[in-house]
Amino acid sequence: MVNLYGFELNKIGEAEYEVKNDYQGSALRIFAEEKLLTKMDEEVFIQARNVAQLPGLVGPTIIMADAHSGYGAPIGTVFAMDAEEGYVSPGAVGYDINCGMRLITTNLFYAELKNSIEKLINLLFDYVPAGVGRKGFLKVSREELKKLVQDGVSYLVSAKGIGWSNDIRHIEEKGKIAGADFSSVSKEAVDRGMSQLATLGSGNHYLEIQKVEKIINKDLAKELGIKEVNQIVVMVHCGSRGFGHQVCTDYLRIFERHLSEFKIVLNDRQLVCAPIHSQYAKEYLAGMAAAANFAFVNREAITYQIRLAFEKVFGKSAEELEMNLVYDVAHNMAKFEEHEIPNNLKNNGGLKKKVLVHRKGATRSFPGQPVIIGGSMETGSYLLVGSGEAMKKAFGSTAHGSGRTMSRAKAKKMVHGQKLWQKMKSQGIIVRSASWAGLAEEAGFAYKNISDVVESISSAGLSKPVAYFRPVGNIKG
Repeated sequence: MVNLYGFELNKIGEAEYEVKNDYQGSALRIFAEEKLLTKMDEEVFIQARNVAQLPGLVGPTIIMADAHSGYGAPIGTVFAMDAEEGYVSPGAVGYDINCGMRLITTNLFYAELKNSIEKLINLLFDYVPAGVGRKGFLKVSREELKKLVQDGVSYLVSAKGIGWSNDIRHIEEKGKIAGADFSSVSKEAVDRGMSQLATLGSGNHYLEIQKVEKIINKDLAKELGIKEVNQIVVMVHCGSRGFGHQVCTDYLRIFERHLSEFKIVLNDRQLVCAPIHSQYAKEYLAGMAAAANFAFVNREAITYQIRLAFEKVFGKSAEELEMNLVYDVAHNMAKFEEHEIPNNLKNNGGLKKKVLVHRKGATRSFPGQPVIIGGSMETGSYLLVGSGEAMKKAFGSTAHGSGRTMSRAKAKKMVHGQKLWQKMKSQGIIVRSASWAGLAEEAGFAYKNISDVVESISSAGLSKPVAYFRPVGNIKG
């Protein structure tokens, strides 16, 4: 047993703990080794218990190894709502709807790249705007934006000629969340999103050039296009920009105004939620789907720019460079799925039913599906695949990153961005950032050890590691 902040945690499996249930609500489970549990702040446990007391839950509330406190629910939270009698909570989906990860291969090796890395990073910094308020190359009308967010990546490829048609089958849900409705999106969201396609944004978003440091599962790696150590790959982490943020903001306000109609008790109003079959929830889910599709389109447009930059620097076509999409996986989503409910005496353990799965700062991990878990810009990232155990234990979910251990404000007090830039350059990592402050916020010491996170979810059986990548160049918002 582990006791943290007055919460008693009983070990029930490898890297799997259950919080003593001294409250009225669902079981609360945490997938993490003890060394990561002790790095989680008290607010994670308080927020997680609040989530576990939401109405309409089926099965346990799940906290991932990379969890840290967030708006209402910890970043790193997974839970399922009954599709008929449950609720949807925008705060438990997150502001950056479908903030996701994308991995692209090349047939280049580090020896071929190292003399050109600075030129490439500078060109990518021009091609893919980073930071607050930057505008992308993709100019669209309101009508085109409507089609993009309702039809997703396929419309971008077929109508705009941006991206590869082969990419579509390597994107979660083929780059289109069903049910998106432009009429459920406010004018403010549209205005914010019009100029932000093909941009990274700020915060922990990045575009990173990486080299294969270690291949853990050779057969799976080869299937996914990871062939040898020192092979160059590209990783992108970004989401739905101001468009998605505004969708979340709008519906939090709407749900808050109508909370009394739902006749529910909440421990934290940041977890405000509406019955799934209410008009408010239906409109939110339609707006959320539109924001999710915006994010898929955004990452595809960024990929288009990445391929152009590589072509210009290396004098070969992206096809010749084998710049293939391994996968694009989302986090910060709510999706209707059918699951066997993890064993839980309180909530229909073992039954299979349709549920609305909320994954906030968590990634889908279906059997055989690629999973991309990004670390800090100083450490590295992992490619994994989903497992059957994730379906049994965690609604087909896993962790999404390394997870913060301190606030951005604290990180900025501990290091100046320029000193961090110099340190990373001495380590062979070329960085361009929109600001020194933004760079300092994302220092490696502000995050958990990515290998510890992967060890936890691997030990718990949620995902199987395939390869480990180290950064050699980074663009930070």
